[in-house]
Amino acid sequence: MREILFEASVVNQDGVDGVAFVDRPDGLRVVTSNPVSERPGTNPEELLGLAFATCMNATIKAVLKREQLQRDSKVTVDVQLKLDESDNSYYFDVVLRAMIEGLTLEEAERIVAVAEKRCPVSKLLKGADTLTIETVPYK
Repeated sequence: MREILFEASVVNQDGVDGVAFVDRPDGLRVVTSNPVSERPGTNPEELLGLAFATCMNATIKAVLKREQLQRDSKVTVDVQLKLDESDNSYYFDVVLRAMIEGLTLEEAERIVAVAEKRCPVSKLLKGADTLTIETVPYK
């Protein structure tokens, strides 16, 4: 059995019309709102993007450190909500762009490929038809 390194318990009782929170006394609380409304708040698209960008960039930084490369890195994630008209259901189209300063594109692609295999969120999304991971020049 594998050791649990960390566990988060998150509660949402209101869908996209209320509050979601991490279930502990000092836990994060976020107001949720429908992504196509004008109401303030966050939504699953933004939360997925934040989780994926943070996890992937943290993993890239860990790979760079392991390889003794001191470089800045940045990850952007675009999450689009789309309608599948064939069955009237929704899905996310996700594009992650990773960039590493001071490396050739080929070197950066190698680091990103290693990180993609190690990142827990990337592992969770692996195999999704609507997921694209790109390595792009640093800017």
